Formats: sequence, C-alpha cells, structure tokens
Amino acid sequence: MERLIIKGGNHLFGEIDCSGAKNAGLPILASTILLDGSAYIGNLPHLQDITTKLELLNSMGANINFHEDGFIEINSSNITLPEARYELVKTMRASILVMGPLVAKYGKAKISQPGGCDIGTRPIDFHLAGLEQMGAKITSDSKYIYLEAKTLNPIDFNFPKVSVTGTENLMMAATLIDGVTVLRNCAKEPEVVELANYLNSCGAKIEGAGESNISITGVSSLEASRWNVLFDRIEAGTYLVAGAITNGHVKVNKIIPQTIKILTKKLSDMGVGVNVGENYVEVDATSSDIIAQDIYTEPFPGFPTDMQAQFMTLNSIASGTCIIEETVFENRFQHVSQLKKMGADITLDNNKASITGVSNLVGADVSASDLRASASLVLAGLVGKNKTQIDDIYHIDRGYECIEEKLNKLGAEIIREPVVY
Repeated sequence: MERLIIKGGNHLFGEIDCSGAKNAGLPILASTILLDGSAYIGNLPHLQDITTKLELLNSMGANINFHEDGFIEINSSNITLPEARYELVKTMRASILVMGPLVAKYGKAKISQPGGCDIGTRPIDFHLAGLEQMGAKITSDSKYIYLEAKTLNPIDFNFPKVSVTGTENLMMAATLIDGVTVLRNCAKEPEVVELANYLNSCGAKIEGAGESNISITGVSSLEASRWNVLFDRIEAGTYLVAGAITNGHVKVNKIIPQTIKILTKKLSDMGVGVNVGENYVEVDATSSDIIAQDIYTEPFPGFPTDMQAQFMTLNSIASGTCIIEETVFENRFQHVSQLKKMGADITLDNNKASITGVSNLVGADVSASDLRASASLVLAGLVGKNKTQIDDIYHIDRGYECIEEKLNKLGAEIIREPVVY
C-alpha cells in the first residue's frame, strides 16, 4: 500500500503530454479476441487496469510481446480457455468486454461478475439481453456468467439506457455475425468511435459510431492491424483543472480538443483563460477570479460524469454558489465527505450537491473511495494549505499514469511513500 503526500499552495506552470486513454485501450485489447493474426497496439497507458487486461488475455491463451518501440503485440487467435477468472478481474469492470468477442469467435464464455469502483449500480442487463437476442444461452451464479452459442444471429436492438460498455460489447459481437445488426440508442463517446475505427481498420464494416444508431454488417474474419490509442480526455481535463485551481498556466499536448469542448467551455465560463490549438489546450488562470458554475452530468457530448468530482473541487474554492447534479451514477458523491474534511462547504440532497465556495481549502488526511474521487482529492491537496495525505491511492493508479510525476513537472510538490503498519 502507498499514499500521496502533497504540499499545497504552488502555482502550476508548464506543459505536459497526455497519455493514451484507458477507456479506449481496454475495449481495443478485448477486441483482439476477434482477430486473426497479431495486433500491434501503441500508446497504451502504463496502468494497472491495462496490465490486468493483458494478464487476462494471456491467461486465456493469447500470446503477448512487448516491443522496444512501445507497441504491444497481442495474438489472440488461438484462445484455449475462454474464461475471465474471478481473481484477475474482480476489481475491473472492463472485464465484461471480453464477453461479446468470446461468444462471437469461440461460441462460449465464462465471465466473472464485473467489479471496479464502487460508484453505483452499473447493470450488465443490456449486454446480456442483446447477446441473448442474438442467440446466446445464458446462465449465472454468484461469481460467474456462462454463455454458449453455436451461432449468433443479427438483431435490431434498442438500448433502454445509453451504455458505453454495452454498446462496445454488442458492437464487437456483431462484427462476425452473418447479416446486418442495428444497435439503437447507442453511446456516442469518443472511445466507442475509436473502437469502431480500429475494428474497421481490421476489416469490420461498422457505420454510425458516434451517432445514436450503429449498423454492423458482419464479415467472415478480421485481420489484425497496427493502431495507436487516442489520448485520455479525462486525464487532459483533470490537468487543465489543476492549472485552473492553482491559478496557474498549464498546457496539455497530444489531445483532440473537440472531444473536451464541454470542459473547456465550462472552464471559460468559470473565468479561466482558455486557448485551443490543433492538438493542445492551455489554461491561464494567473489573474482569474474563479466563478462557480452549475454542472449537470450526462452521456457524451454532455458533461462527463468522470469529471464531476474534479469540477466539484474547483467549484469549492470558486466565488458564489452552484449546484452539481449527478445523473449517471447514484453513488458518485463519496468524495464529498473527504472534501468537507478539507474545509469545503458542500450540502448533499440525493443526487444533487450544493457548493458554496470558500477562500481556501486546508490540508488533511483523506482517503480515496474511487478513481475520479482520488483525482478530486489530489486537486484539493494542490490548493490546500499545509500538507494533505491521501490514502488508498491504488484507485488513482487505475486511471492516471504517473500522476505525481506529471504534476511535479508543472511545479507541484508531491511524494509517494509506502504505508508502514
């Protein structure tokens, strides 16, 4: 176990490169199950979830090699054990993404019930309903879901609620089905588009990714290709908020600004100077008076739930009062109690948080409850007076590559130390 110790009060200045997106890399790694031959995937972030996914593929029989140029070679064309073992995936919800590819390619799958951050109910009913409609026979027990199908059939499926992983799972399953599958009310996230683009580069015929309806015309086989994963828009947003909250001037490179347009607009509305280039965004808050702004989370292109906690921290030191309404997950305000320990003025009412800005936060000993809550506490530590100690940082290591190194490069003072009992 490790913890972060943060000395607050430094203004952040400089520029950093954004890492590859975990939420794009994980489904792309799962999709290699569908392919014939070796896939070469680059720009994968060095994160525990990525490592776990590679271990999972290897445990099923995939061959994995690491190359000096940074690309990882994955050959999943001879899976011998189509099983996602409990001990490997109990903490990672993205394990569920191997379900569709395994059933489509090998006709069966044994999948651990998904884990991950405890941020609320994230049912996989949509995944199962779609696969069952395709012809899969599904049974389950307390730990595993079992699927079998001699053949899968094309379907016309309407998601009752927008689901990123549901869209990805059924889209992957449909790529090898003879006929045309139509998925309706799909997730529009850039990571869904990235997966479709990658599969199309391998020979899939997917149309409409990024829109409500996606059409997949099945092909007999898919050939592996070489691909660099897109940048992590949530990481980029987090570092831009770090610049804003410390009255600093921070530039984040290697990003696609259009995918974080709602974040840059919100920062601008809050009084932060924002400059957008072709592949970078920079914020200048050196003379800014941060103004509180309401936030309403919703699926892309709306305000992302994965940035709610970070903007709550920013609002906690802003001028005025605002309301943050969380509509995606019902248990995603666990960071509130920890921010209040640091002096934040926040009142909860079900899925709404009312925040009245204070002049400053104060360092405290706090614990991270989930991935994005961890990031919000790091941001609070950057601006808080004195020292902040953050425990349970294994959450943050699931989604941020070398967070203390990147922030220290910008002028923060953060150390990582082992917890001694």
